[in-house]
Amino acid sequence: MTARTRSRLVAAAAAFSLAASLAACSDGAGADPRSTVVQTSSAATTTTEHDDADVTFAQMMIVHHEGAIEMAELAAATASTPQVRALAARIAAAQGPQIDRMKRWLDGWGEPQPADVEHGGMDHGGMSMDGTDQAGAMSDLRGLSGTEFDRRFLELMTAHHQGAVTMSEEELASGRNAEALALARSIIDDQTAEITEMTNLLHGL
Repeated sequence: MTARTRSRLVAAAAAFSLAASLAACSDGAGADPRSTVVQTSSAATTTTEHDDADVTFAQMMIVHHEGAIEMAELAAATASTPQVRALAARIAAAQGPQIDRMKRWLDGWGEPQPADVEHGGMDHGGMSMDGTDQAGAMSDLRGLSGTEFDRRFLELMTAHHQGAVTMSEEELASGRNAEALALARSIIDDQTAEITEMTNLLHGL
């Protein structure tokens, strides 16, 4: 074998080795099993890690939202001004999906739904609105019409929103689940803005 032939063989072998190495790196990019396990574990932790405050927040806010939707649906059909009807429809549309989300959390956490819990304060979030409970609020609203209905709805829903903000602040102080904490922040932001909107509407009646 001549020196030139040996040189060509060595060069070819080196080129093949380099190509094989590059192919291996390309095939393995982003496929580290440890990375996949860590990502999967992290996602599971974000979803399922929770404490008693998260459970209470979800259970109570589900019932609280149900009360808001009951009032909002009545107002969307009954209020005398288009602004109040539009606000009521937005409230119902926003809080329905939030209820579904919190129910899924409870199922995923292995925790009971509000209907399966028997303890004091669960009825409509354990709060009163402007001195009345949910049943009293609905009775008040059904007995009114026109501007009187609009005014009473705005007063009651303002108090209802203030209760939701307080519950959300308690979740931020004591909760652990990232999704529940994010929802609590969203409720505070959205319902504080709606409280301002309702205050302005009241001043215009």
